[in-house]
Amino acid sequence: MADLGLQFALIGEEIRHAIDEVLASRQFVLGPQLEALEGEMARYCERRFAIGVASGTDALTIGLRAAGVATGDEVILPAFTFLATAGAVVAAGARPVFADSEPQTLNVDPGSVRSLITPRTRAIVAVHLFGGAADIEPLVELASQRGLVLIEDNAQSLGAALGGKKLGSFGAVAATSFYPSKNLGAYGDAGMLFTDSEGIAERALRLRNHGQTGRYISAEPGWNSRLDEIQAAVLRVKARYLDRWIAARRAHAARYDARLAGVKGLHPLSPRENSFHSYYLYTIRITSQGTDPAARGDRVAKHLAAHGIDTSVFYPLPLHLQPAYASLGGKPGQLPVAERAAQEVLSLPLYPEMTNEQIDRVADAVREALRA
Repeated sequence: MADLGLQFALIGEEIRHAIDEVLASRQFVLGPQLEALEGEMARYCERRFAIGVASGTDALTIGLRAAGVATGDEVILPAFTFLATAGAVVAAGARPVFADSEPQTLNVDPGSVRSLITPRTRAIVAVHLFGGAADIEPLVELASQRGLVLIEDNAQSLGAALGGKKLGSFGAVAATSFYPSKNLGAYGDAGMLFTDSEGIAERALRLRNHGQTGRYISAEPGWNSRLDEIQAAVLRVKARYLDRWIAARRAHAARYDARLAGVKGLHPLSPRENSFHSYYLYTIRITSQGTDPAARGDRVAKHLAAHGIDTSVFYPLPLHLQPAYASLGGKPGQLPVAERAAQEVLSLPLYPEMTNEQIDRVADAVREALRA
C-alpha cells in the first residue's frame, strides 16, 4: 500500500542530518524543533496556532477538551471512520453519537448530523476521509446556529482544500495525524491540533503537558502528550516535500481513474465539487446486483494478492456496530449508507514513488478480477 523505503532513499541524508542535530543539542522534549514545526504548520494550514502532540488521537482528544467538551456531553461524528475518532470522544469524557455518510464521498452527511442534535449535544466532528473534503460549509452554519463546537478530523487530508481554503481551517479546532503512512508522516506516532482561538490554544498547551501552568503546578488533569524533538525534526524535513508528494498522488489517482473508467460494478469515490483532493488513499467501491458486494470485493482483493498487489479495506465495520460501542444501542440498518460503504470499499496502492507501470499493473489486475 505504501513503500516508505523508496521515500527514505530520496531524503535519507537530510533526515539523518536533522536527527543528528537533535542528538547533538541534547534537547528532546518541547524544544526548538517543535516550536519551529508548529509555526511552519500553522502557516501551511492557514491557522493562528498549531500545537504538537503525541498522536492524531491525542490531537482530537485534547482539542475536544480544550474547546469545552466535558463529561456528559454528546458529540456527533460519522460512523464510517477510523476507531480513533470515537475513542477520542470517549477519552474526552463525552458520549459519541453516530451519523450516516453521504454516498458521493462517504464523508459525514450534514442532514444526518442535523437530525441527531439534542440539548446535550456539545460538538460535531467532521472527518475529511481519504484526502477528500467533507461537506463542511453546512456544518459550519449548523454549528453556528446551534451554538456547537465544530471539530475537523483532518488526519487523512492534510494539504487538501475546499473552495481554495485549506481543510482544517474551517472549524474551531482541527486535528491531524503524522502516523508514518500519512501524506506527511513521522517515524513514529505524532499529531497536531490547530485553532485560531488564543484561549483554546493556551488550554491545549497546558493539557498536553499534564495541565501544568508552571513547573509542577497543575491547573487541571492533563496528558503526557508531547511531540518530541526527533519527530519534529523529521517532519520539518518531510514537510518541504509535501506539496510535491501530493501532486504525485493526484497524478497517480488521475491515471487510475482513466485506466478503470467504464468497468462495470466499479466506482471510484468522487471528489467534492470545487475541492482539491490530496489522495491519502485511492478508494473504489465494488458494487453488484444480487451479489454480496463484500464477498465480491474480497475476491478482487484475493486476485490482486495472488499477483503480489496489496489492498486494504478502510473500514470493514462502522462504528455504531463495533463491539466497543454496543452499549449505545446501534443496530444494523440504522445507518444504511455507512453500512453499505463498509461492504463495498477497497483501497488500492498509492504513494508518490509509484511508477506509471505499477499503476497500470494494479488497474489491469482489478479489471481482470472484475471480469472474472
